[in-house]
Amino acid sequence: MQTLLSGGTVVTMDPAAGDLHRGDVLIEDGVIVEVAKRIEVTDADVIDASDRIVLPGFVDNHRHAWQTAFRGAGADWTFPEWAAAMHGTVKPHYRPEDVYLGTLLGRLEALHAGVTTMLDWYHVAKSAEHEDAAIAALRDVPGRSVFCLGAGWDSAASVDDAIRRVRAELPDGGPVTMAWGLRGTEDTSLDTVARELELAADLGLRTSLHTGSDGTQRPIAELHEHGLLRDTTTFVHGNGISDEELRMLADAGSSLSISPDVELKMGFGNPLTGRALAAGLRPTLSVDDVPSAGGDMFSTMRTAFAVQRGLDGGLNSRDLLEFTTLDAAASCGLDARTGSITPGKDADIILLRTDDITVFPVADPVGTVVSAGHPGLVDTVLAAGRVVKRDGALVGVDLPTLRTRLTASRDRIAAAAGVRLDGTWRPRPDTM
Repeated sequence: MQTLLSGGTVVTMDPAAGDLHRGDVLIEDGVIVEVAKRIEVTDADVIDASDRIVLPGFVDNHRHAWQTAFRGAGADWTFPEWAAAMHGTVKPHYRPEDVYLGTLLGRLEALHAGVTTMLDWYHVAKSAEHEDAAIAALRDVPGRSVFCLGAGWDSAASVDDAIRRVRAELPDGGPVTMAWGLRGTEDTSLDTVARELELAADLGLRTSLHTGSDGTQRPIAELHEHGLLRDTTTFVHGNGISDEELRMLADAGSSLSISPDVELKMGFGNPLTGRALAAGLRPTLSVDDVPSAGGDMFSTMRTAFAVQRGLDGGLNSRDLLEFTTLDAAASCGLDARTGSITPGKDADIILLRTDDITVFPVADPVGTVVSAGHPGLVDTVLAAGRVVKRDGALVGVDLPTLRTRLTASRDRIAAAAGVRLDGTWRPRPDTM
């Protein structure tokens, strides 16, 4: 089956291909086969891409989707308050069905906003049934997902058996694959980190870990000194790590995921975007969580861009698009399959409206996406060539029913936890 995206402004994010002011993209059996100014075909499903910017789908490599039911509840919370609320107060009351519904909405929201690949950083750590519920939700949403299974918050318990069990269910190559959410040396012993990295390598798993948010330790240097930095590991946040440690990450080929909205609002410090680049490390961007931040990559790019320009005038708009497409795909080990509009890659593609009052007339498509883009512009989404959003609406999704089920789930959890959802909930970190 062939699909032709016809007459769009094509921003390929492929340095070898460049951009086309007016171009076509031909897709066959879910794979991009040609990108050119004009492609003649006789038997294809034609999607009119005029008045559209054609982009590779976004890649979000760090999002805790299970928390989606409590969207906006933590807009005023500090980091200790967020941890107390989500992990200490409400998480104990999560049933598998609650995990399923939160993850389902979180993944659908991401897809709606043009995220065709998402890493779901899961740290509910309650039971195999909870894990399976999260995986089922990811499977029920078209697009590519990475289930990143981690230990519970401040938990010293081994997750080896859970990792082996889920790995057997999620081999490489499918629409839902697996990664391991490690505990770093700030949260567990060096021996545990070394053992888990060894098991991850044995199982062929990439890893991700949160690190260096307060600057009181040297976690990257410690890993470096013991030969534990890997080119298959993504470090999340890291605001407090030194320039020397950033160079260690760059030398090791590790990745860095920056969540600028959460990092700034929760007081982690300035995002590492510019410092990472100066150290030779290509950063990537992620949403993190929606109780305290928006759930789209447009606002994430805009925050990262504005902060760094305010600090030193660095970055340009194309940098931000690279962080959220090709660079992020590479951090997930998926850059051979997605992240750019390149023949041979999967057709993970989004079409953004340029006839919307918030963006026309478009003078610079890349600048427009980064400075003024928003989910309302996402007209069409293709995941491996399958149209999953058309004319601004997700295809085959019963949102009213999901809204009813998720709201009931959230209200039950809140009642069981004894918290009010009227803007007055202020968590107490000393209760954890």
